[in-house]
Amino acid sequence: MRTALTALTDELKRLKSTGVKSVAVSEESVAALRRVIAARRSAAMPAAESPRTEPASAPRPSASAPVSMPVSAPVRPAPAPKPPEAEVRKLPAPPVVTLPPGDKTTRWAWLREQVLTNPVCAANVRPGKKIVLGVGSLDAKIMFVGEAPGAEEEIQGEPFVGPAGQLLTRMIGGMGLKREEVYIGNIMNWRPQMPVAAGAEQVGNRPPTPEELAFCLPFLRAQIEIVNPLLIVALGSTAAQGLLGADSFKTLGEIRGRWQQFAGKPVMVTYHPSYILRNASNRSKRMVWEDLLQVMDRAGMPISDKQRGYYLDK
Repeated sequence: MRTALTALTDELKRLKSTGVKSVAVSEESVAALRRVIAARRSAAMPAAESPRTEPASAPRPSASAPVSMPVSAPVRPAPAPKPPEAEVRKLPAPPVVTLPPGDKTTRWAWLREQVLTNPVCAANVRPGKKIVLGVGSLDAKIMFVGEAPGAEEEIQGEPFVGPAGQLLTRMIGGMGLKREEVYIGNIMNWRPQMPVAAGAEQVGNRPPTPEELAFCLPFLRAQIEIVNPLLIVALGSTAAQGLLGADSFKTLGEIRGRWQQFAGKPVMVTYHPSYILRNASNRSKRMVWEDLLQVMDRAGMPISDKQRGYYLDK
């Protein structure tokens, strides 16, 4: 039950960060939650204490009975709790990364060694998992930046290889490019940890803390310096906040599709591919695609009539 609630909370936080203010809740789900809560209260009640009964005028709803909560009732999330100390270690000041002279390949190899041997990065990676650095062409015109590795990424040691990464690869293909022709990275070099039982695998993800983002940001700056892309695409709210500042916007919708600046580079802010996986409508796909059309135009890429018409409602 704890695992399911953790995953649910993580998803609600991510939805809230994208500007979603309400979610649909079925009557059956509400009834099921009430039964679980009632069972937990009964189990925790002392033997001498009898359960309180409800007035006859307020019968307990059944799974098939109407509930007073509207199907699209707004969710009012509580303030995000401070991550447990066992989950987030106190981090030192962000590292100072000064790249050595040399060509791009030499400098990237040096940076990779610095990241993989960084004691703070290593201390925040679970046993058997990997630190993650960006991949792709060091001569790329376009750099895609996400927030942090997930379950698949920390296993393979490569960013965007899970379901969201596979969708990103298809999006890049729609632009007329191959994954190997762009550069893909995250601000974070490790997967933000959540409490798990001994020997168990982490279920779900949590957003990185501002302290975690600040610690890893110098490594991303170094990657930008090496690749020297024409522009950057920030994928999702957390990545945008990591690049532009936590107070730069309240909801992603405020700045999505508008050019920003980071490290002297134009930044296009758009939704994370996971947003499309959760909202697979033509409208959602079109919003992201319009952002990518702007990226293609600014990068001087040819755009066909077919590409301009992707995901338009017929």
